[in-house]
Amino acid sequence: MATYPIVGDWYQQPGGYLFEVVALDEQDATVEIQHFDGTVEEIDLDAWHESLFENAEAPEDWSGSVDMEQEDFGGLVEHGSNDYSSALDYLDRVE
Repeated sequence: MATYPIVGDWYQQPGGYLFEVVALDEQDATVEIQHFDGTVEEIDLDAWHESLFENAEAPEDWSGSVDMEQEDFGGLVEHGSNDYSSALDYLDRVE
């Protein structure tokens, strides 16, 4: 059972739903979470402590929360054909 939410850590709800803590507001006593499908939700910190959330591993496929399909890349990215060491290398090439 998760004792305190940590921004950037992944948790699992009973039933298997994965989510990541994306913000913590201690003044307002709220926790902002983002589900794997991209849905953002705010939870009261008291409700967090009463929950059955468990620490979980981040999913291997992080793209679930990104609202882009392969076609949205516009053919600019050909997987496996370029050896870019950082995203900035790709931006320089696009220009």
